[in-house]
Amino acid sequence: MSNNTPLLIAVIAGEHSGDLLGAGLLRELKQQHPGVRFIGVGGPLMEAEGLQSLIPMEDLAVMGLVEVLGRLRTLLNHRKRLVATFLEQAPDVFIGIDAPDFNLPIARRLKAHGISTMHYVSPSVWAWRQGRIKGIKASVDHVLCLLPFEKEFYDKHRLAATFVGHPLADSIPMHWDRQQAQQELALTLGEKKRVIALLPGSRGGEIARLGPVFLQAAQLYLQRHPDTLFISPMISSARAEQFRAMQQQLAPELPLQLLDGQSRKAMAAADGLVLTSGTVTLEAMLIKRPMVVAYRFSWLTFQIMRRMFKAAFFSLPNLLAGRELVPELLQGDVNPESIVQALEKQLDAADHGQLLHTFTKLHTDLQRDADAVSARVALELAQSSQSSN
Repeated sequence: MSNNTPLLIAVIAGEHSGDLLGAGLLRELKQQHPGVRFIGVGGPLMEAEGLQSLIPMEDLAVMGLVEVLGRLRTLLNHRKRLVATFLEQAPDVFIGIDAPDFNLPIARRLKAHGISTMHYVSPSVWAWRQGRIKGIKASVDHVLCLLPFEKEFYDKHRLAATFVGHPLADSIPMHWDRQQAQQELALTLGEKKRVIALLPGSRGGEIARLGPVFLQAAQLYLQRHPDTLFISPMISSARAEQFRAMQQQLAPELPLQLLDGQSRKAMAAADGLVLTSGTVTLEAMLIKRPMVVAYRFSWLTFQIMRRMFKAAFFSLPNLLAGRELVPELLQGDVNPESIVQALEKQLDAADHGQLLHTFTKLHTDLQRDADAVSARVALELAQSSQSSN
């Protein structure tokens, strides 16, 4: 396929993280094939790379079962419209970026009509609801995996997959100077010698579940280590107000500095981290700071999850290492004493060098130039699609 061959790629991203991934992919696709056009759904970053977005991305960014049910008619109407448009325009390949509950049914319809389909960011099918693999195989021709063990899972189930590495590993520097980060954040250290970052989550529900116990743990840690400053990056003013109100009620004397965003720089400025589960644990690993990972589900969600979850760990550093590299606390184990003990053990460990070495190796393993590799696979799929039509 010549680089001048007209090429149409349909792509859907449903939230900010997908917009970020999609923008890198679209940028690289234009580099490798200047004659390419994009239609679908994306945010401002993807639109800046030339995407003709057919509906507002915010309409798809719905979290939680109750919220989804409340927006179900709108979501189904959007899906119907997108499928009709794609079938009419017949793109050379469809790429769904994350948001599997929305994207995979679209991919399934398109694949049934002979359109090549790809999914970028593997659903966590390896961890729970493994029966979903049948639906994924019926929906997509190729999966782009951010993590190496995901490809191994798809190989076992005979679905074409490529480990592309993680874009965060490409963008986060191998070494991030702690003192420089502290200066850039203008932390008021004074006599304080140690900085601990608290990251209870970006959503109101997460902060409601984890915020109080994180603050109580910080209060207990301060009693044992009075030379500590606590910092907490907040994604919005609403979340900052929520967390500050908790602090004033539970730990009013705690030396806590709230930051407007800048979560990565906050992690880089810290000696240790207490954080929720999710992508933030991967960022913490790439920034190479000791951490304690804690998470609480609602009671009902936990009862369902404990029966269906198949993975040995729930934090990404441990999943990648295949062993307990950092402490994980779940549900009832998330209490102030357990958090403080785990944090002290991490910070006082004699083998900090070994932890840093393992973090560095994992960082290197994930550096694959994800944008370029993903674009190459997408173009190969589009090429085979064009040659067969």
